[in-house]
Amino acid sequence: MQMKSGDELKNLVKWTEEFPHCFPLWYGGFLAALTINHPEYAKAVYSRGDPKCLVLYNFIVPWIGRGLLTLNGPKWQQHRKLLTPGFHYEILKSYVTPMVESVKVMLEKWEKLVLEDPEVSVEMYEHVSLMTLDSIMKCAFSCQSNCQMDRENSYVKTISDLTFLVYQRAKTPPYHSNLIYWFSSQGHQFRKACRLAHLHTDQVIRERIKVLKDEQKLEKFLKKRRLDFLDILLFAKDEKGNPLPHEDLRAEVDTFMFAGHDTTASGISWLFYCMAQNPEHQQKCREEIKEVLGDQETIQWEDLGKMTYTTMCIKESLRLYPPVPLIARVLNSPLVFDDGRALPKGV
Repeated sequence: MQMKSGDELKNLVKWTEEFPHCFPLWYGGFLAALTINHPEYAKAVYSRGDPKCLVLYNFIVPWIGRGLLTLNGPKWQQHRKLLTPGFHYEILKSYVTPMVESVKVMLEKWEKLVLEDPEVSVEMYEHVSLMTLDSIMKCAFSCQSNCQMDRENSYVKTISDLTFLVYQRAKTPPYHSNLIYWFSSQGHQFRKACRLAHLHTDQVIRERIKVLKDEQKLEKFLKKRRLDFLDILLFAKDEKGNPLPHEDLRAEVDTFMFAGHDTTASGISWLFYCMAQNPEHQQKCREEIKEVLGDQETIQWEDLGKMTYTTMCIKESLRLYPPVPLIARVLNSPLVFDDGRALPKGV
């Protein structure tokens, strides 16, 4: 199957309808990938624990380093174990208030736009991305970035550029060669965007290290809040008692800075799309939320579990439009599906 530039999504939808279980995609006639569509096929593959496809994941290593998203094997398990405390139930409860604050800023911006021009058309994804970036900065890094109101903030644009460049490289076989890619114009753009993204994360890390080294600032800092994701990274020790190397530290910060805001923004934007397409369900969600909140001005942690219908709508939107629509794996042993079809080792 050949894919013309610009028709990727249209062709993938067409082929998924034609081949509901799976179909192969060839890149340049020498690299084949099997695209799996059926949930039972996906379950059979992803329940095995096969390693990630480094051919594709290596394209993003210069950007986010070797963190949880790109690691395999024992080192992945080590990092996963180190980071688990950052997602403890009690820590997540404290994130509701800063998230509400970020959402309020976004809604005030929208209200202002509508008041200025009732017929205005708002491109929501950019606003939602800034809101989720603001949220992850507050929650995971205890950083008041003011990125939603800072027109000079270029991090979200940089992430968008990097995502596009990685996709362009993946679908262009000659660019799979580092030598060719680094000397290309796109390779130059990619390196420039990586430097901008790293400047952002390095600044966040440097500011926190300054606080941790200043005893007076540290005491005030810890009185205000619990240890956050960045604290856990900075205090983490391996089995020999050594802290994370700066390269590993920045890789995890880059990974969660990107994954913590971009995928969330995508999921929220698709949810808004689904609600707009189904106004009757939108109204049911609105009524449920109003009933749960009552006279409260803001949402509380305990309210989330009471919004059962809204939760179902969110999950259905994520099922229809998953923020991460693909996960690449390489089989380390043959696989036979329940219907008798089989895949050889190395696919």
